[in-house]
Amino acid sequence: MPIDTFRTATSDDADAIADLVNRAYRPSASTAGWTHESALVAGDRTDAAQVRLTLAQANGCILLGLQQARLCACVNVVADGDGCYIGMLAVDPAIQASGLGKRMLAHAEQFARQHFQASYCHMTVLSARPELLAYYLRRGYQQTGEYLPFPHDANAGTPLCELQIEVLRKPLTD
Repeated sequence: MPIDTFRTATSDDADAIADLVNRAYRPSASTAGWTHESALVAGDRTDAAQVRLTLAQANGCILLGLQQARLCACVNVVADGDGCYIGMLAVDPAIQASGLGKRMLAHAEQFARQHFQASYCHMTVLSARPELLAYYLRRGYQQTGEYLPFPHDANAGTPLCELQIEVLRKPLTD
């Protein structure tokens, strides 16, 4: 079933967004989709309070993808100079591998161009996730050669091994 509605999240959506993100990033073994990182990071990826803080930022928003009014995907878009940071892309694990992530990412890039006049998008990906890195490379993102330490102070879980995040970038064209 395709996304039938895109909209911008409000603080009323914070609990549902946190639930979706945690199910997509850190599910139990019985519900794990292909994008999970449970073997690399323990604990929740986010919580409703963090989502509300993200939503309160003046330079960004969380976009939602809905199927018949049910939240099935989200992505955070934050204006950052001439570009936009894309993060927290999540799709309900029960319907992953159906093209919804690709559609949400394309919607986020279009939103970045239209609303923030972004000339590029950038994101970070756990370097220990080669299948996720390959997914973004197929979508036109390029490796920058820049690596950052795992953000231990971001309240995004506890690494189970030594982790780095890799910065990817994609130029946006009309």
